[in-house]
Amino acid sequence: MSCILHIETSTEVCSVALSEDGHCIFSKEDMQGPSHAVTLGVFVDEALSFANSHAIPLDAVAVSCGPGSYTGLRIGVSTAKGVCYGMDLKLLSVPTLKVMCVPILLRDILPEDALLCPMIDARRMEVYAAVYDRALRDVRPVQADIVDENSYLEYLEKHPVYFFGNGAAKCKAKIIHPNAHFLDDIHPLAKWMFPLAERQLMNGQFEDVAYFEPFYLKEFVASKPKNLL
Repeated sequence: MSCILHIETSTEVCSVALSEDGHCIFSKEDMQGPSHAVTLGVFVDEALSFANSHAIPLDAVAVSCGPGSYTGLRIGVSTAKGVCYGMDLKLLSVPTLKVMCVPILLRDILPEDALLCPMIDARRMEVYAAVYDRALRDVRPVQADIVDENSYLEYLEKHPVYFFGNGAAKCKAKIIHPNAHFLDDIHPLAKWMFPLAERQLMNGQFEDVAYFEPFYLKEFVASKPKNLL
């Protein structure tokens, strides 16, 4: 049996969840943000109180690792580290763009050859995006894209591609291929982290609590504009 505390603060939404053996047993979300500095600590305290009141011991803390808001990710990771240090727990990091795919894979019937393209908003026509198959294998790794009429054509010519996330809406006018499908109201939420986090826990894929940072800070800021504030 395993219980994981999940923290997601990569966008304007702040959310915390608890999962136990493949089920979400606690979830809190604030869609009115960004107010992570105020809200996150309250949600984490409520989650820990829920676990204590039900005599459920925690095994790990999972945090969304980006790409996303610089401030949001720093607050989320700092909080996750604090809980790990204080309770002697393992730290897991879950890619934000894969978290966004989970609700679609759970609720929607997609074609066998469908590709998923989650997008985090940057500025102007820029997004951070990746392309995954239905098994969440990388078809194209995460990178910063400037979206125009030719974006993602190599995938659209061969597959139905589903675009979603807070960067997708502004791309509708540019990506008009008949194989392009846009899904609304998809956010990275803590309650969708558990399938990915529990797999990492089972495989022993832990982060170093002392040195872990959101990977977006290292991989993207040096080469792209600092536009996710």
